[in-house]
Amino acid sequence: MSDTSATAEPRATPARTTEAPVFELSDVDFYYGSFRAVRVDNLVIYRNQITAFIGPSGCGKSTVLRCLNRMNDLVPEARTVGRVLFDDEDLFAPDLDPIEIRRRVGMVFQKPNPFPKSIYDNVAFGPKVNGRRKGLDDVVEQALRKAALWDEVKDKLKQSGLSLSGGQQQRLCIARAIAVQPEVILMDEPCSALDPISTMRIEELMAELKNDFTVVIVTHNMQQAARTSDRTAFFTAEIDEVSGQRTGRLVEVGPTSDLFTKPHDPRTEAYITGRFG
Repeated sequence: MSDTSATAEPRATPARTTEAPVFELSDVDFYYGSFRAVRVDNLVIYRNQITAFIGPSGCGKSTVLRCLNRMNDLVPEARTVGRVLFDDEDLFAPDLDPIEIRRRVGMVFQKPNPFPKSIYDNVAFGPKVNGRRKGLDDVVEQALRKAALWDEVKDKLKQSGLSLSGGQQQRLCIARAIAVQPEVILMDEPCSALDPISTMRIEELMAELKNDFTVVIVTHNMQQAARTSDRTAFFTAEIDEVSGQRTGRLVEVGPTSDLFTKPHDPRTEAYITGRFG
């Protein structure tokens, strides 16, 4: 599904006039051991908007995404240096529970990964882990409705989630993330393993989800970024002439329509017009 050879006409829903920051990153470096993997000088992600991360492979998009719910904490020797705020709080403050952060900031991965459980139990799993015992039927139904899956599975909730098609499995994973009532949903190339019709369903779903959630998506498909997002951040990889190591760098971020039609940085223009990457 990736397409980096042509510029798509942006048609994302216009951003809301009142922009409230959810994440604010400034002077941030992400390290794996002594290796600096990516640098972000300044990045703001706004509430109830879709923000897309684009750029060539190896430029740090997924590393930055995983920082936002502290999943990088699970990687040996990974560390973050700099200022990362989540709802005006230091995301890496010692008294902030990473597990609670991951409840508030859900994650949907590149490959659908339903649990080997029933459709119902996949969605109910998170609420149960968080101590919810009553009203689970309503929680499951509402999450499946928000994931645009209820009508397709309401009569087979006891069937395995693995019995669904790839696109349905991905929407089940979105429902599973929604069920714990997060504030933010992170999506790491959620359509790369899906066919065009399933991709369209996920894109339509994202447009609905931003009414209730903040969405951040990593995508290699620039047309997808242009179609779905309110704001786009372009990353590139800088190569050290001595060591040959690649370090990701945030080049620019702005309203999607502006970034695709009048980017400020020539590196962004070169990428979106297919001259490199």
